[in-house]
Amino acid sequence: MTQLTVRSVDESLHATLKREARQRGMSVNRYVVQVLSEVTGLSANQVFSQEYHDLDYLAGTWTPEQAGEFARFLDEQRQVDEGLWV
Repeated sequence: MTQLTVRSVDESLHATLKREARQRGMSVNRYVVQVLSEVTGLSANQVFSQEYHDLDYLAGTWTPEQAGEFARFLDEQRQVDEGLWV
């Protein structure tokens, strides 16, 4: 699947998307894809019709230390280099 970056999302829109997703028990990403699918006339079921279970055996196997280390690495990757977006 392709990834899409959406820039210039203000805090109000972001908060609304998060709230709507939470009310539906969905991730923000999944909710946004569903909304886009509906607006464009595509079925959201077509987008998420395939499930994968090949990594299920890994779920819940990290120690708290490993999970914390992974979270720190993700935080580093999520830093925006403002110079790249000019």
